[in-house]
Amino acid sequence: MSDEETQTRAKKSRPQFLPWFLVILLIAALAWIGWRTYGPNRMGDPIGTTLVSFEKQNRLVVFTAEFAPVVASKDSRFFGALKSRQVAVIPARVNYSVDLSKMDRSRLSWNAETQTMGVRLPALELSKPNLDEARARYMREGIWITPNAEEDLSRNNTQIAEREALDSARSPALMELARTSARAAVQQNIAVPLAAAGYRNITVDVSFDGDTPSKQKRAPAKAAEE
Repeated sequence: MSDEETQTRAKKSRPQFLPWFLVILLIAALAWIGWRTYGPNRMGDPIGTTLVSFEKQNRLVVFTAEFAPVVASKDSRFFGALKSRQVAVIPARVNYSVDLSKMDRSRLSWNAETQTMGVRLPALELSKPNLDEARARYMREGIWITPNAEEDLSRNNTQIAEREALDSARSPALMELARTSARAAVQQNIAVPLAAAGYRNITVDVSFDGDTPSKQKRAPAKAAEE
């Protein structure tokens, strides 16, 4: 067999191995990508991964409540000669939030055997009531209400409405609703990054500062399975 025939056969045989070589490379690449995506501890330890997810949010608003306090104030001028009264209905909104900037390793615990993440949150914080005075309704009583009296009546009613909205927002029923919402939100925020790090089917125990063990809520991280 001549050298020319040998080279021709070699050239014809090379393409037959090339597709298999490309398939092997593709399988290896897919395996590497899958391991990087779903392999355990891709982002480090679970507590570190959780802290990173908290740092990205800083403050988390978990619940909002709306109120419409009915308030009233009185004004008297010129030694009682001019008396006036104002009744107002002022819609108000209060946000319940968790300050995630306070979260550190001392507030987290990880049980590798049971795949359980323990989270202790700082107490809920309530925002200053946001009064929607554009939708407020006023009723004034008085023979003659001076501009200064009207201004004082409105300012007093605004202050009273803020206090009453905060008092209503602190009711045990609403506080528990806000805590329940916070637990669900935090569980979701933990489950997603942990799932990306390879931790699936975990359980999250969320509590607040001052909670007794009976008040701690245990929630499976269902989001991690999605």
